[in-house]
Amino acid sequence: MKMQVYTADGVTVLKPKGKITIGVGDVALREAVHEALAAGAKNILVNLSQVTTIDSSGIGELVSAYTTVTNRGGKLKLCSLPSKVNDILQITQLISVFDVYESEQEALSSF
Repeated sequence: MKMQVYTADGVTVLKPKGKITIGVGDVALREAVHEALAAGAKNILVNLSQVTTIDSSGIGELVSAYTTVTNRGGKLKLCSLPSKVNDILQITQLISVFDVYESEQEALSSF
């Protein structure tokens, strides 16, 4: 998995591409969130538009990232969920935990 990281409107955007699965993307996602926080980011947006697969480990990492950012006084939001990811969040009822937006621009303006 590749991780694109950039800043838009004062928000740190993490844009993973590929799979967020055990041993691959989960570690990359955790490291990207911790690096963003270490750099002083308070608002983090995870754009999932290019995620092809996510497993329970990847979902767990999203929840962990959300908890870590929230405990440090920041906000973590999700946008551009592929239908597979959206379905998993609906089934696990985690969709109600995260702030989820259709587009990156909509999410950025919500911070």
